[in-house]
Amino acid sequence: MKIGITCYPVYGGSGVVATELGKALAARGHCIHFIAYSMPFRLGHINENIRFHEVNVNTYPLFEYPPYTLNLTSKMVDTVKYEELDILHMHYAIPHATSAVLARQILALEGIRIPIVTTLHGTDITIVGQDPSFAPVVNYSINESDGVTAVSEYLKRETLASGDIKSKIEVIPNFIDTNRFRRLERDHFKQALCPNGEKLIVHVSNFRPVKRAVDVVNVFHRLHSEGYAVKLLLVGDGPDRVAAEHKARELGVYDDVRFLGKQEPVEEILSIADIFLMPSGSETFGLAALEAMSCSVPVVASDIGGLPELVIDGETGFLCPLGDIDAFTEKAKQLLDNPDLQQKMAQASRDRAVTHFDNDIIIPHYERYYETVRDSVLNAV
Repeated sequence: MKIGITCYPVYGGSGVVATELGKALAARGHCIHFIAYSMPFRLGHINENIRFHEVNVNTYPLFEYPPYTLNLTSKMVDTVKYEELDILHMHYAIPHATSAVLARQILALEGIRIPIVTTLHGTDITIVGQDPSFAPVVNYSINESDGVTAVSEYLKRETLASGDIKSKIEVIPNFIDTNRFRRLERDHFKQALCPNGEKLIVHVSNFRPVKRAVDVVNVFHRLHSEGYAVKLLLVGDGPDRVAAEHKARELGVYDDVRFLGKQEPVEEILSIADIFLMPSGSETFGLAALEAMSCSVPVVASDIGGLPELVIDGETGFLCPLGDIDAFTEKAKQLLDNPDLQQKMAQASRDRAVTHFDNDIIIPHYERYYETVRDSVLNAV
């Protein structure tokens, strides 16, 4: 199939999933056309089955804010026509699905029928979709899509409860290349960061306030103050990085904390981690946690959103009440105090990633769904 994919091409879960989906589909023989305002963060390079179509956003004195949605629509129309796409896959309801619906209407005037699949990732429903100024457009864009998927049962429930949604929603969870994300032998790296045999705690995020990076520093300080030999790596960048750095200095633990910024490949870092902390205030799935699990790292996470569908409490890690620094600290201490438990959970984490969320399990689900949606649209009277 010739598949058009639009996503936010930035460091974050939805962009990563969309990009990895396109790469995996291309490896299976499909021709993938990314349509976005810049090269997706994880795309890396273009191969014979992957094309990139840049959306140029023109600025005019008349427009205080450039009309990206309309530029995107025009690029979709152009790409569908001249590349003869079979389907459009939009990641996020607005503006991407909105642009796709408008593009479909324009193309229909020329007798071209293009099915639209929209994947909901989270904030398009839990934040943007609940804003009264956006809700009608979100609802319309979802209901006008020919197929709708959500990355977790939690997000499906939230979507159906949040507005006048009439579409049937298929749950297709996020996925991972478990051959890439696996524990690698990086003893020299671990030795350089933990020269005295310290245990390593890792957090990866885009450092938005909802990721609660400052909570990670607070938990680390508790462990540090109780005499645990630990180091902390914080991977990623965003608005709360400065706050986390300030908190580390304020608590006197900055010398044992490393801020690494955005890193690729992150599996190199996860391969030396002993615990992955994810105290997020909102997660519709938790892709960073899945990456850690696939690298045999137990996850200590908030008991919210879609995380309970991923992290099995007491088996692959622990789930804690949101914002409960004491609970996060105690669960981390259990793993630090009991190496056998840590290893057992590390293996269980890896097993769950391989058996439930591997590319080879999830990608065929998308292929079947594309075919169902395409056949439904083309056979409609």
